[in-house]
Amino acid sequence: MSGAMKGKGSRRSRHEWRCLLAKFDGSGLGVEGFCRREAISAASFYRWRSLLGNGGDGDGGGAGLASDAAPAFVDLGTLNSASLTHPRIDLKLDLGDGFVLHLVRH
Repeated sequence: MSGAMKGKGSRRSRHEWRCLLAKFDGSGLGVEGFCRREAISAASFYRWRSLLGNGGDGDGGGAGLASDAAPAFVDLGTLNSASLTHPRIDLKLDLGDGFVLHLVRH
């Protein structure tokens, strides 16, 4: 399945992505080199590898995530200001690509 077979903006099936991931496993290339050779974006590669798992063995239905995958949301409970010694909360999240979300509660 070379890049010539699929044009920009075309969609690959779940099966095609499984085949691509298997091909990557045997290629000996890094992600960037493999994606360049196959004419796919690295973002799509990482997304599908995450959805299908490293071996590309998703269940074929639902979200395709492995059962032992980390949850998308982790409830850490509530913050009780009465129990805090310092009521100020300063939270920074590095979102990548130079984006930082900075939340401050005084």
